[in-house]
Amino acid sequence: MKSNGNNYCVILAGGKGRRLWPCSRSNYPKQFVDFFGVGRTQLQQTFDRMAKIVPADHIFINTNEEYVQLVREQLPEVPAERILAEPIHRNTAPSMAWANHRISMLNPDACIIATPSDQAIFNEDAFRENVLEGLAFVAEHDRFLTMGVKPTRPEPGYGYIQMGEAIGNGLYKVQSFTEKPEREFAKIFVESGEFYWNTGLFLSNVKYLRECFCKILPPVLRDYDKQYPEFSVETENAYMKESFSSYPNISVDFGILDKPSNVYMMKCDFGWADLGTWHSIYEAMQKSSDDNVVIDSDVMMENCHNNVIKLPKGKLAVLNGLDGFIVAEKDNVLLVCKKEDSSALVRKYVNEVQMKKGDEFV
Repeated sequence: MKSNGNNYCVILAGGKGRRLWPCSRSNYPKQFVDFFGVGRTQLQQTFDRMAKIVPADHIFINTNEEYVQLVREQLPEVPAERILAEPIHRNTAPSMAWANHRISMLNPDACIIATPSDQAIFNEDAFRENVLEGLAFVAEHDRFLTMGVKPTRPEPGYGYIQMGEAIGNGLYKVQSFTEKPEREFAKIFVESGEFYWNTGLFLSNVKYLRECFCKILPPVLRDYDKQYPEFSVETENAYMKESFSSYPNISVDFGILDKPSNVYMMKCDFGWADLGTWHSIYEAMQKSSDDNVVIDSDVMMENCHNNVIKLPKGKLAVLNGLDGFIVAEKDNVLLVCKKEDSSALVRKYVNEVQMKKGDEFV
């Protein structure tokens, strides 16, 4: 299936990446890091992947003002008018409302796929076909389409989509959505066979997305349209710099997926992993004979199992007797932490460190 001129992509790249602390830091979060030593950062790899599916000049980057220079350095081919720089951290619903407005002003017939900037896709051919099929679907239907993958384990750090009625071609109505359940509930979801992981990838046409955001967000962009009948990138940027703080901190997941009328899921099998947490990275990566994951690091181990290790270049770690730990060092912080359900623990530690030790350590 071929792409067409109405297909656009928004890469969400404004997060602080605190679940991968200390290797992801507030001033240099994970999306801008070559985490695996492959020569391309997570943001660059996401751009490369999407540029094979939609025209490269139809890819927009949502980020925070403090990361604009990093985006420009890593993606010099993306001009300023396709970088949306948010003056304050909010969440994905305000980010997407702004991107949707910008794209709709340029092409009122546009269809959008939104993607996080911290995912691994292992079968890019299957991914491309699924995305193009999804874009074709939302071009013809006023629907919100999410992409779900079959869970391989009870993972409390992910969102879960419950499939409803099948409508054909691998598409299902969404019956319910649950974000980051307790491990016991995640186990029930996986065993039921009715639930798929929410990949955070979603698609819609710009007209329907605007309707969705009008229901859940303040009329910031509607007020802009009244004040500036003639759209320009310059006036929109200036207006959003002053007005973006009026938005609540709300995600697309809670704002739209949590209200499943007209929300559909495409059942996908393109080999997906969220690279946003230490535990998910451990699950996604190839393991040694002792089930350790060593990420671009120099390590000597004895009697160590089920660990994930990430160290700076030029450092050697000698480990003995560790089982199920994260060992991660970056600049002035060393983290040694139990791996299971580490996402909540790492967030807790980051908050405590920030309060007790200051911003230089986060």
